[in-house]
Amino acid sequence: MLGAQLPLASALPFVALLAAIAVAPLVAPAWWHSNRHKAIVAGLLSLPILWQFGTALGEQGRAVLGEKLGEYAAFIIVIAALFVIAGGIHIRGSLAGTPLVNTGMLGLGAVLANLLGTTGAAVLLIRPLLRANKSRRRKSHIVIFFIFLVANCGGLLTPIGDPPLLLGYLNGVPFAWTLRLWPQWLTATAALLVVFNLWDQAALNREERERPGSQLEQVMVHEPLRVRGAASVAALAGVLLTIIAAGQAAAAARPWAIGTREAIIAALTLTAYGGTPEENRERNGFTFGPIIEVAVLFAAIFVTMTPVLEILNAWSQGARHVLGLSFSVSHPAEFFWTTGALSSVLDNAPTYLAFAASAAGLQGIPAHGPFIAALVRDPEATQRLAAIATGAVFMGAMTYIGNAPNFMVRSIAEENGVRMPSFFGYMVYSCAILLPVFVAITMIFF
Repeated sequence: MLGAQLPLASALPFVALLAAIAVAPLVAPAWWHSNRHKAIVAGLLSLPILWQFGTALGEQGRAVLGEKLGEYAAFIIVIAALFVIAGGIHIRGSLAGTPLVNTGMLGLGAVLANLLGTTGAAVLLIRPLLRANKSRRRKSHIVIFFIFLVANCGGLLTPIGDPPLLLGYLNGVPFAWTLRLWPQWLTATAALLVVFNLWDQAALNREERERPGSQLEQVMVHEPLRVRGAASVAALAGVLLTIIAAGQAAAAARPWAIGTREAIIAALTLTAYGGTPEENRERNGFTFGPIIEVAVLFAAIFVTMTPVLEILNAWSQGARHVLGLSFSVSHPAEFFWTTGALSSVLDNAPTYLAFAASAAGLQGIPAHGPFIAALVRDPEATQRLAAIATGAVFMGAMTYIGNAPNFMVRSIAEENGVRMPSFFGYMVYSCAILLPVFVAITMIFF
């Protein structure tokens, strides 16, 4: 077993990379902003693993590394397609910034996150939401709940919704499997929408008392909504149908030729990009910078996490100890909280893969090929995978660095004059609001 042979030091590049992603934006934001600097860090940390698996471990190492690089290619093509296509869909005008309308927009965003991805839905809706509330004085809470719902918790129902679930799908989990998580999704979404509506109504009532004139009349002023970008909308539907069709073909033992799905998605993306007016992307503030950042960092993540997955898989199978300890996580609730806790401070996609590899190890399944798919065939393992998926998606909302759209939404809000809380100030909100919801989800479902 490869994971039993690897030295624990093999995990250090992965740990260092995640530490850089978490800490560098806080301690050296100007330096880290450059994608070139990210690429340098990613390349340097990937080199030891590329040498280890490409040379030192021989044919077995090269096979495992090639498998992870293939998964990366499929992953980044889908992520990039959703990002580019969503960037061409522009919503003009605004709605009235009343508590009821704001609640409805957050609910809509929680649904759209499953079709556009959390990043795509956040890009599409944050600016119309800010325009609707431009006359409001207190609106940072609106953005905070937007991060909770649209940028994170809303994307639990489909593999498109959040990168961890997409990785599960690319590892053989059926496309429709995540739909069984609708009770967790509905519980969290409904609870957060109720809390938000009460909070927003109280904030507007306070403004009514403190400011002259009717604040309600001001927020009722709005422009009709118009959605622009028919080519992008059609391409988005095409990408979704392609992903579903490819999954169904694989489930029926008639898989498409390697690269067919990716080639179709790439063609749809290029068609949408060329057929969408540049004005749409300009109004959305679209640039390729964020997706280049994701491509660079995830290339290094897929490489450096290769030995980590092998070690965790062997550890959970009892084939080795780590720091003298045996693997002790086995109950779904433990997987929910351990996966979620790490997803709060690290990127939630590799965290999902790491704990999925551990869950596979408990079943005696090696972390190779579509190993996550094997977890959905056993009731006990399925419950663990549900806990891992829910924890990774939901608890990415706990901090600004838990999920990629969080910082992006914060930046857009601050560009539009919204005073957002600091890193730790945001955590005060997330701990007070989200932790009780997560405790309830644990007690009900795990």
